[in-house]
Amino acid sequence: MNYMFPASYAWGNFSVLAVGIWAIVQRDSLDAIMMFLTGLLLTVLTDIIHISVFYPPNNYLTDAKRFSIGMAIFSLLLKPVSCYLVYRMYRERGGEYTFNIDLESSSDSHFARNGVTRAGRDRSTYESIDQQDAPPQWPDSSKTSQPPY
Repeated sequence: MNYMFPASYAWGNFSVLAVGIWAIVQRDSLDAIMMFLTGLLLTVLTDIIHISVFYPPNNYLTDAKRFSIGMAIFSLLLKPVSCYLVYRMYRERGGEYTFNIDLESSSDSHFARNGVTRAGRDRSTYESIDQQDAPPQWPDSSKTSQPPY
């Protein structure tokens, strides 16, 4: 990587790798896996920019630069597959991310009129747990217990 790209390419990819290790180690954290997915998507964009800006002309293309650019393109081609697998891992851990475009039922009508949509969890099937029937604290005195044998 040192032959072709600036340090920002390596820092971006290695920091996403570190967040990915964190996401794998902490199996119960949805935040870690979401940060890893966001980092992967962001590095797809920055990798495209790095490759397009720092690609050398043909007369300056040495073997080391050709290998560097080939590995960068190979890494870029594998990132969508990695994003899909990380998204599946996010769903397995209980995460649910839906994109709501329902502008009529939006709670913030100012943003809805200006064309800004909301993204987040789908709360249409939300079930409140506050109103559950609690078991009685004391046994029912109308029922008599059988004597022990």
